[in-house]
Amino acid sequence: MTISLCMIVKNEAENLPRCLDSIKDCVDEMRILDTGSQDDTIAIAQSYGAIVDTMEWAQDFAMARNQSIVTATGDWIVVLDADETLTAAGRELLNLIRAGEPLGDHDLDSLLAITWLRHEINTVQSPYSEVSRLFRNRDDLRFNRPYHETIDDSVTQLMQADAQWEILLWPSVALLHTGYEADAIAQRDKFARAETIMSTYLAERPQDAYICNKLGALYLSTDQIARGQSLLEQGLAAAPTDASTLYELHYHLGLAYRETGLNAIAIDHYQKALTQEVPEVLKVGAYLNLGTLYQGNNNFTGAFDLFSQAISAAPEFALAHFNLGVVQRVLGDLPGAVSSYKQAIALDPEYAAAYQNLGVVLFKLSLVPESIQAFQQAIALYKQFDPAQAERLMQSIGNLGEKMNADAANSPTAQRGKGFGTSV
Repeated sequence: MTISLCMIVKNEAENLPRCLDSIKDCVDEMRILDTGSQDDTIAIAQSYGAIVDTMEWAQDFAMARNQSIVTATGDWIVVLDADETLTAAGRELLNLIRAGEPLGDHDLDSLLAITWLRHEINTVQSPYSEVSRLFRNRDDLRFNRPYHETIDDSVTQLMQADAQWEILLWPSVALLHTGYEADAIAQRDKFARAETIMSTYLAERPQDAYICNKLGALYLSTDQIARGQSLLEQGLAAAPTDASTLYELHYHLGLAYRETGLNAIAIDHYQKALTQEVPEVLKVGAYLNLGTLYQGNNNFTGAFDLFSQAISAAPEFALAHFNLGVVQRVLGDLPGAVSSYKQAIALDPEYAAAYQNLGVVLFKLSLVPESIQAFQQAIALYKQFDPAQAERLMQSIGNLGEKMNADAANSPTAQRGKGFGTSV
């Protein structure tokens, strides 16, 4: 089997080399459609041996995607964006396809498309997403919708017409996405473009629950809560049957109602999100947010269970371990809290809050030297991105040290020696 990489790009000179390096040895051709770059994007693509075509941008991602794949010659097509990179698991999958090997229990001849899990780097909410980026090269498999474009509608139609076809969800994370690390100005431009394209599309198709969800979520991310909530409710009223869309609608409505203080309604939506038949790893955000609401209601056992489920679904997600540590501390399991905070730090060595909480728990366990070391690391990290928090933490530790020294001076059984002071 042969595979064609197809991309659309514009001014991606910074990201493109990293992307192409991750996939160049796993495909048989690279076809890149440039929509108006003013930097070295085209030259970089050509240096990797890519065939580069150009077109004028028409405010329609599906149109551009379809143009980028129309001349592909491979048996399969893989689609990437420049701010994505293929993981080792993704490369393994492409090599299996090129070798014509079965994918687990699935014969390759029966597969129409393969869905990938994508890790959204440096996002707190919804760290994983599901994307359809690998599919057979067929004239009747095309992208739809001008923004957040997918092949899903084409896949559904083909599977309804021919029951032999299957879709496989590849179980390992195949893509890393850094698109949410863009600087603030570029991000605002991205939001404005997305709003224009999706709102224009939705004006003609108000019952498209998928776009209601995506545009509603966009408004939430820019603190336009009422507008976002209205669109999400509109999407839910359209009665979608797709589990992924239903999950996201309920999840985002949970965010909206929590933001407006209607926690009972938020809890209901998170619970409904968790009933949807989507991969467990996609539910991490709902597990964490529902657990936090339970915690706020003093339901610490329920929160513990939810945070544990989040860890089971995504053991490499540091925030899940951190949240579990918070609840373990409240429940009195201090050694367990230490273990959870240390695991969060192992996964994210720059997790200042985890070092701070670890310092508190170690202090409660009378492990003072280890506690001081954890506080010192927290302060050093806070100084890099939150100097005010570093000062507050230093002040708190100083006050604690003064109290300890006073207690030691007044205790006839206390060991004389150096107190826990401001040296941290």
